Amino acid sequence: MLTYILRRLLLIIPTLFGIMTVNFIIVQAAPGGPVEQMIARIKHADMDTTSRVSGTSSELGVTRANNFATENATTTYRGAQGIDPNLIKDIEKMYGFDKPPLERFLKMIGNYLRFDFGKSFFRDEPIMKLILSKLPVSISLGLWTTLLVYLVSIPLGIRKAVQDGSRFDVWSSAVIIVGYAIPSFLFAILLIILFSGGSYWSIFPLRGLVSDNWHDLSFWNKITDYFWHMTLPILAMVAGGFASLTMLTKNSFLDEISKQYVITARAKGLTEKQVLIRHVFRNAMLIVIAGFPSAFMGILFRSALLIEIIFSLDGLGLLGFESAITRDYPVMFATLYIFTLLGLVFNLIGDMVYVLVDPRIDFSSRE
Repeated sequence: MLTYILRRLLLIIPTLFGIMTVNFIIVQAAPGGPVEQMIARIKHADMDTTSRVSGTSSELGVTRANNFATENATTTYRGAQGIDPNLIKDIEKMYGFDKPPLERFLKMIGNYLRFDFGKSFFRDEPIMKLILSKLPVSISLGLWTTLLVYLVSIPLGIRKAVQDGSRFDVWSSAVIIVGYAIPSFLFAILLIILFSGGSYWSIFPLRGLVSDNWHDLSFWNKITDYFWHMTLPILAMVAGGFASLTMLTKNSFLDEISKQYVITARAKGLTEKQVLIRHVFRNAMLIVIAGFPSAFMGILFRSALLIEIIFSLDGLGLLGFESAITRDYPVMFATLYIFTLLGLVFNLIGDMVYVLVDPRIDFSSRE
C-alpha cells in the first residue's frame, strides 16, 4: 500500500503540470486580458462586468487598476489617436506581459511550487490571503451539505432497498426524481420566495454568512446566527444532491441482498436485521463511504458557485468566477492550482478509505 501511495503522489506532479499547461495556453488565446481592460478603463469604458453579479464593484478591490487609469488617462489618452504606445508598454510591464509566455509560465510554476501566488492584479492583495478569507464560506457549504446528503441518502436508500417495489419505494422515487430534475439554483430561488421575504414569509436572512453584529453576540447566539444564515443555502444544495447517492445506496444493497452469502445467513436462522447489519451493510456501503472525499470536493468546488452568488456568500466559487470575468490571471491560476491539487489528493484519500472499509482491497497488487 505504501508503494501505491508513493506512486500516486509522484503521479500528481505531471498531472498538475499538464492541467496548468493546458489552461495557460487556453487563457493566452482568450481576448479581453488585463492589459486590454486597463486600456478600456483609461478610455473610460465600463469593463467592470462583475458588478452585475454582486452589485458591489467598490468591494472588488480594483483600487490598483483604477488609480493607475486615473493617473494616466488625462495625460496619455489622445482621443481618436488612441493610447500612447509607451503607456501600453508600461501597462504590459506592470502585469508582467512584457516577457514571453514561456518565461511567464515557468516563473509561475516555480512560484507555485513554493505556494507563492503573488498578488491579485485588480484587488492589490496577496492571493493566499484572499483564498484564506473565502475558505470558511466554501467549507461551511461543502461540509454541512455533504454531511446532510449522507445522513438523508443512506437511511433512505437502505429502506428503499429493503422495501423494494412497495408503496414507500414508489412515492419516494417520485420525490427523488423531482429533486434530481430541479437545479439547486432554482430551488434556492423558490426558498427565497417562500421563506426570505420574497412573496410570503420573512423567516431567514437573504444575504451573508453571519449578521453584521455577529461579533457582539454571545457564543450560543453566534452559533444560532450562523446556522440561521446557512439554512436556506444548505437546503438548496441538499435538495439536488441526495438523489444520486440515495439510488446508489439502494442499488448497492439490492446487489448484495441477492448474493449467496445472504441466503446462507438467512438459512442459518439470522433475523433480517442481523443479516443487514452483520453482512450486507459492510459490503454494500463500501462504494458509498469511499466516495465521501470526492463527493465533498464536488460540492465544495463545483456545486456551490450559483448558491454563493444567489445568497451573496463570498466564497471560493464566487472568487474564481469574478477573477475569470475580470481576467485576474494570478487569482485564476492560483485557485485552479489549489483546486486541482486538492482534488488529486482527495482522490488518493478516497482510495485509502476503500482499504480502511475493506482490508481485502489491495491497490499495490495492481499491475
